[in-house]
Amino acid sequence: MEFGFINALFLFLLIPVLVFIYYKYNSNKKESILKFSTLKIIKKTNAKNNLIRKHIPFLLVIIVFSLIIIALANPQIVTLGSEKGVNLGIVLDGSESMAASDYEPTRLDAAKRAITSLVTKTSETNNVGVVLFETGAGTISYLTPVKQKTLDSISSIQQGTGATAIGDGLSLGIDMVSSILDKKRVIILLSDGIHNSGLVSPEQATQYAILNNVQVHTIGIGSNEPVYLRDDIYGDPQYAELDEQTLQDIASSTGGNYFKSLDEQGLNEILLELNTNLEYETELSTIRDWFIGSAIIILLIDIYIIYGKFRIAA
Repeated sequence: MEFGFINALFLFLLIPVLVFIYYKYNSNKKESILKFSTLKIIKKTNAKNNLIRKHIPFLLVIIVFSLIIIALANPQIVTLGSEKGVNLGIVLDGSESMAASDYEPTRLDAAKRAITSLVTKTSETNNVGVVLFETGAGTISYLTPVKQKTLDSISSIQQGTGATAIGDGLSLGIDMVSSILDKKRVIILLSDGIHNSGLVSPEQATQYAILNNVQVHTIGIGSNEPVYLRDDIYGDPQYAELDEQTLQDIASSTGGNYFKSLDEQGLNEILLELNTNLEYETELSTIRDWFIGSAIIILLIDIYIIYGKFRIAA
């Protein structure tokens, strides 16, 4: 438990003062009674039974006072901010290598179906946006809680013919998820290639993510065997290559996880797991009202004891 105004707890120093005043008051009262009483009357008094009953009202006052002091200090407990949701950015590789046909009909089409399923299943409290990158990067769908807008944007994605600018795509995704405050910032980066284009390197984008407190999960899209793409201008075959090390470094540096997908089913399972295990921002929730409510209840009990049917004579 934490306190929003911990200095209020210094008011507990008043409790010994109150106890001392109460003690002096009762001592003076006892002396007055002895002056005008006889030993015969005192012997008839059941001192033991009355002692506890006599001091109950004051004890309850001290408890009420203590609860009010704690309430003034604004006690807070840590809770998961799941009701706030997360800002979820999907950063998708749309470069030429995503046209590889080891996923049917292509890697890009399989990725579109998988992220469509992810957006459909994600919580309504989450904001979702999509960034597409190849030689450069662009926003396909801005961060929004309206899932249909995101789904429509995903369906409009077309296969590109450019290179792979992972750094540019990640940087743009970081800007997007940071645009709405007070939510956990999460990016899912899907790529099947090696960074070979753009203005921002993956290392620079990673540092940018750390600076903005953005968690990045990375997914490498590939196969067990090299996948043929085309022949270059010299007639040499070109294959889709995956730079797993870069994706692993991005994930580990930002507190995320790296996954490797070998087929569409595996890709769907990875995204389902990520959606299920999304981490939410923790927040402090005040429990001040609990202490105020308890103080009121105990105060009413004290009033009843003093003035009610079974009141205690001072």
